[in-house]
Amino acid sequence: MPNAEKVESIRSLKERFEGVKTAVLTEYRGLTVRQLSDLRKHLKRVGAEYTVVKNRLARLAVKGSPLDSLARHLKGPTGVAYSQQDPVAVAKALQAFVKANPALTITIGLVEGKVLEPQALRALADLPSKEAVRSQLVGAIQGPMSQLVSLLTAPQQELVRVLEARSTGAAQ
Repeated sequence: MPNAEKVESIRSLKERFEGVKTAVLTEYRGLTVRQLSDLRKHLKRVGAEYTVVKNRLARLAVKGSPLDSLARHLKGPTGVAYSQQDPVAVAKALQAFVKANPALTITIGLVEGKVLEPQALRALADLPSKEAVRSQLVGAIQGPMSQLVSLLTAPQQELVRVLEARSTGAAQ
Protein backbone atom coordinates (compact mmCIF):
# COMPACT_ATOMS: atom_id res chain seq x y z
CA MET A 1 0.00 0.00 0.00
CA PRO A 2 1.62 3.26 -1.14
CA ASN A 3 1.84 6.07 1.36
CA ALA A 4 0.52 9.58 0.67
CA GLU A 5 4.00 10.97 -0.02
CA LYS A 6 4.66 8.43 -2.80
CA VAL A 7 1.22 8.99 -4.32
CA GLU A 8 1.92 12.74 -4.34
CA SER A 9 5.35 12.18 -5.96
CA ILE A 10 3.80 10.08 -8.74
CA ARG A 11 1.07 12.67 -9.31
CA SER A 12 3.67 15.44 -9.45
CA LEU A 13 5.80 13.54 -11.97
CA LYS A 14 2.75 12.83 -14.14
CA GLU A 15 1.95 16.55 -14.18
CA ARG A 16 5.54 17.47 -15.06
CA PHE A 17 5.70 14.94 -17.88
CA GLU A 18 2.35 15.94 -19.36
CA GLY A 19 2.75 17.33 -22.90
CA VAL A 20 6.49 16.62 -23.00
CA LYS A 21 7.95 16.37 -26.53
CA THR A 22 11.47 15.46 -25.45
CA ALA A 23 12.69 13.40 -22.51
CA VAL A 24 16.29 12.27 -22.03
CA LEU A 25 17.35 9.85 -19.31
CA THR A 26 20.77 10.44 -17.82
CA GLU A 27 22.96 8.88 -15.19
CA TYR A 28 24.34 11.59 -12.97
CA ARG A 29 26.67 9.47 -10.81
CA GLY A 30 29.85 11.43 -10.06
CA LEU A 31 28.34 14.90 -10.45
CA THR A 32 28.42 17.32 -7.55
CA VAL A 33 25.39 19.23 -6.33
CA ARG A 34 26.87 22.36 -7.91
CA GLN A 35 27.25 20.62 -11.28
CA LEU A 36 23.65 19.41 -11.13
CA SER A 37 22.57 22.97 -10.37
CA ASP A 38 24.58 24.20 -13.37
CA LEU A 39 22.93 21.55 -15.54
CA ARG A 40 19.49 22.73 -14.44
CA LYS A 41 20.40 26.35 -15.24
CA HIS A 42 21.83 25.31 -18.61
CA LEU A 43 18.66 23.43 -19.52
CA LYS A 44 16.37 26.17 -18.16
CA ARG A 45 17.83 28.57 -20.77
CA VAL A 46 16.44 26.35 -23.56
CA GLY A 47 13.06 25.78 -21.92
CA ALA A 48 13.87 22.39 -20.41
CA GLU A 49 13.90 21.05 -16.87
CA TYR A 50 15.99 18.43 -15.11
CA THR A 51 14.84 16.32 -12.23
CA VAL A 52 16.32 13.38 -10.36
CA VAL A 53 13.75 10.60 -10.08
CA LYS A 54 13.21 7.45 -8.10
CA ASN A 55 13.00 4.76 -10.75
CA ARG A 56 10.08 2.84 -9.28
CA LEU A 57 7.98 5.98 -8.89
CA ALA A 58 8.97 7.25 -12.34
CA ARG A 59 7.92 3.92 -13.91
CA LEU A 60 4.50 4.32 -12.31
CA ALA A 61 4.28 7.95 -13.43
CA VAL A 62 5.02 7.22 -17.11
CA LYS A 63 2.84 4.11 -17.28
CA GLY A 64 0.24 4.54 -20.01
CA SER A 65 1.71 7.86 -21.16
CA PRO A 66 3.71 8.68 -24.31
CA LEU A 67 6.86 8.30 -22.17
CA ASP A 68 6.00 4.68 -21.31
CA SER A 69 8.73 3.33 -23.64
CA LEU A 70 11.36 4.84 -21.32
CA ALA A 71 10.18 2.83 -18.30
CA ARG A 72 12.43 -0.18 -18.97
CA HIS A 73 15.48 2.12 -19.08
CA LEU A 74 14.90 3.52 -15.60
CA LYS A 75 17.82 1.89 -13.78
CA GLY A 76 20.51 3.21 -11.50
CA PRO A 77 20.76 6.86 -10.44
CA THR A 78 18.50 8.50 -13.00
CA GLY A 79 17.88 12.10 -13.92
CA VAL A 80 15.41 13.19 -16.57
CA ALA A 81 15.82 16.22 -18.82
CA TYR A 82 12.47 17.06 -20.38
CA SER A 83 10.89 19.79 -22.45
CA GLN A 84 7.76 20.70 -24.34
CA GLN A 85 9.79 22.85 -26.73
CA ASP A 86 12.53 22.41 -29.35
CA PRO A 87 14.18 18.95 -29.04
CA VAL A 88 17.30 20.15 -30.87
CA ALA A 89 17.92 22.84 -28.25
CA VAL A 90 17.63 20.27 -25.45
CA ALA A 91 20.03 17.89 -27.21
CA LYS A 92 22.52 20.72 -27.82
CA ALA A 93 22.36 21.86 -24.19
CA LEU A 94 22.92 18.32 -22.89
CA GLN A 95 25.80 17.65 -25.29
CA ALA A 96 27.48 20.92 -24.33
CA PHE A 97 27.16 20.02 -20.65
CA VAL A 98 28.48 16.47 -21.23
CA LYS A 99 31.57 17.89 -22.99
CA ALA A 100 32.33 20.01 -19.93
CA ASN A 101 31.22 17.34 -17.41
CA PRO A 102 31.86 13.84 -18.74
CA ALA A 103 30.51 12.28 -15.53
CA LEU A 104 26.98 12.86 -16.89
CA THR A 105 26.00 9.94 -19.09
CA ILE A 106 23.12 10.09 -21.53
CA THR A 107 21.27 6.77 -21.34
CA ILE A 108 18.41 7.11 -23.83
CA GLY A 109 16.06 9.72 -25.18
CA LEU A 110 12.53 10.05 -26.44
CA VAL A 111 11.88 12.74 -29.03
CA GLU A 112 8.31 13.24 -30.22
CA GLY A 113 7.43 9.60 -29.57
CA LYS A 114 10.60 8.08 -31.04
CA VAL A 115 13.20 6.40 -28.82
CA LEU A 116 16.73 7.60 -29.63
CA GLU A 117 20.03 6.07 -28.59
CA PRO A 118 22.79 8.39 -27.31
CA GLN A 119 24.46 8.48 -30.78
CA ALA A 120 21.20 9.64 -32.37
CA LEU A 121 20.86 12.33 -29.71
CA ARG A 122 24.39 13.51 -30.53
CA ALA A 123 23.41 13.67 -34.22
CA LEU A 124 20.30 15.65 -33.24
CA ALA A 125 22.50 18.06 -31.30
CA ASP A 126 24.58 18.64 -34.44
CA LEU A 127 21.52 19.83 -36.37
CA PRO A 128 20.99 23.56 -36.71
CA SER A 129 18.26 25.08 -34.54
CA LYS A 130 14.81 25.91 -35.92
CA GLU A 131 15.75 29.59 -36.12
CA ALA A 132 18.91 28.80 -38.10
CA VAL A 133 16.99 26.59 -40.53
CA ARG A 134 14.34 29.28 -40.96
CA SER A 135 16.94 31.95 -41.70
CA GLN A 136 18.67 29.63 -44.19
CA LEU A 137 15.33 29.00 -45.88
CA VAL A 138 14.52 32.71 -46.06
CA GLY A 139 17.98 33.39 -47.49
CA ALA A 140 17.56 30.64 -50.08
CA ILE A 141 14.21 32.09 -51.16
CA GLN A 142 15.25 35.73 -50.95
CA GLY A 143 18.45 35.39 -53.01
CA PRO A 144 16.88 34.32 -56.32
CA MET A 145 13.98 36.73 -55.83
CA SER A 146 16.30 39.72 -55.45
CA GLN A 147 18.24 38.58 -58.52
CA LEU A 148 14.97 38.39 -60.46
CA VAL A 149 13.99 41.89 -59.36
CA SER A 150 17.41 43.22 -60.39
CA LEU A 151 17.12 41.47 -63.75
CA LEU A 152 13.63 42.84 -64.39
CA THR A 153 14.53 46.42 -63.42
CA ALA A 154 17.85 46.51 -65.32
CA PRO A 155 16.38 47.56 -68.73
CA GLN A 156 14.42 50.45 -67.16
CA GLN A 157 17.50 51.61 -65.23
CA GLU A 158 19.57 51.50 -68.42
CA LEU A 159 16.92 53.51 -70.28
CA VAL A 160 16.91 56.14 -67.52
CA ARG A 161 20.73 56.41 -67.72
CA VAL A 162 20.64 56.85 -71.50
CA LEU A 163 17.91 59.52 -71.26
CA GLU A 164 19.81 61.34 -68.51
CA ALA A 165 22.99 61.25 -70.58
CA ARG A 166 21.14 62.63 -73.67
CA SER A 167 19.41 65.33 -71.65
CA THR A 168 22.72 66.39 -70.08
CA GLY A 169 24.39 66.40 -73.53
CA ALA A 170 21.53 68.36 -75.12
CA ALA A 171 21.55 70.96 -72.35
CA GLN A 172 25.20 71.85 -72.99
